[in-house]
Amino acid sequence: MQPDAAHGETSRYRRSAVKLSAALGLAGALTYVFFGLASHSLSADEYGEIVVLWTAVFLVAATLFRPIEHLLARSLAERMDTGHDADALRAAAIIQFALCAVAAVVLLLVRDPIQDNLFSDEPNLFWAMLGALVGYSFAYFARGLLAGRGQFSLYAALLLSEVLLRLTAVVLVAAGVASGTVPVAVGIALAPLAGLIFIPVGLRRRRPAATSATDERLVPELSLGSGGAFTVAVLVMMLSEQVLLNSGALFVRAAEGAAAAGFIFNVLMVARAPVVLFQAVAASLLPHLARLRARGDEASAEAFRHSISTTLMAVAAFAAATTLGVIAVGPEVMKLAFGGDFDYDRLGLAIVAVGMGLYLTAVTLNQAVIAQGRALRAAVPWLGSALLFAALNLWQPLSPFRSVELGFTLAAGMLAALLYLVYATSPGRAEEPVEPGSGAELEATLATIDEVG
Repeated sequence: MQPDAAHGETSRYRRSAVKLSAALGLAGALTYVFFGLASHSLSADEYGEIVVLWTAVFLVAATLFRPIEHLLARSLAERMDTGHDADALRAAAIIQFALCAVAAVVLLLVRDPIQDNLFSDEPNLFWAMLGALVGYSFAYFARGLLAGRGQFSLYAALLLSEVLLRLTAVVLVAAGVASGTVPVAVGIALAPLAGLIFIPVGLRRRRPAATSATDERLVPELSLGSGGAFTVAVLVMMLSEQVLLNSGALFVRAAEGAAAAGFIFNVLMVARAPVVLFQAVAASLLPHLARLRARGDEASAEAFRHSISTTLMAVAAFAAATTLGVIAVGPEVMKLAFGGDFDYDRLGLAIVAVGMGLYLTAVTLNQAVIAQGRALRAAVPWLGSALLFAALNLWQPLSPFRSVELGFTLAAGMLAALLYLVYATSPGRAEEPVEPGSGAELEATLATIDEVG
């Protein structure tokens, strides 16, 4: 890549990071307003049912449909300069439609056990789950389309439109215009459909001409195997992240009921809120590190290490302050935010706050490892930590609540320690270097964006 082209790509990613950071921050804040209003407006059991619906939707949707977002984003980014992206769009659409159809058929076949055991024999919640999953198959396709074409303003607008549509439903319940779980569930089901309006807009608009031409012979044909080890590694990370951050409520739901699931979900907000906001930092950190590594000189290597150490120190300071804060006033703040239906113990909140610091440490180290081109090695610690968390919660040596709290913190600590070992060892031969401005960098950056809308 020529200097002018490299500078153009760097500037484009800087602008993209700013847009994504702003959208993530606002979408994350509005998502927690959603849960705060829902917790205040619904009974403990009703709120728990909404939490279970939310958790089930995003566990399944992220696992099935986010891979297509990444596949489409990378493929379009690689092909944009050639003008030949129809094959990528067609292949991704076929794959996504097939996944959506199979998921819908399977859910309909097992409707009764899901409805009885997960949603307390409430058919409206099952249909809301099915509708939301179909909607997210379109939403993730739209996200991949917009990201691959570099249309991050539209990407940010898509995220915010989903959050606002979902928030509208719970505002109606909080205002007394509607009542019960059905309006909120309908909002969750319809929210991803807001992304449909962005598909024709994204197809109609074209990204500005590139500063250098791309050799079409170097662009591989899109297939399920595109991306190789890097894609597999990122997908393992995403699935493991969903297990660590979202599955706790389902384990508690199975053991204690819907109201208890709502309680542990609120407790884990101590971790999820900072994680969502930190993803804005993570999304901009990776391009920065990739550019430093691509330069290859000692000054850039030192800047790489300094960026990591500075971020880790900031994480440590924030986690320490949060832990002291939840010990001092945590239960009072939680009741103010989510209502007085639950009693929060300081120890549980402190355990999760420590786990939050360890998890953010792991995310920071993960960005460094990906920038070094060792994503496949990083995927192993992610998988191991997810398995540890699941095993502890299936075993439940303590109460279901404490098992989730301690399981999250222990898994996050294991993840951070193992990723540090990967980061600290000699880089050796990279599995697939992450080049600045490449489809691989875009794909890895999108992988840092957790589900907020």
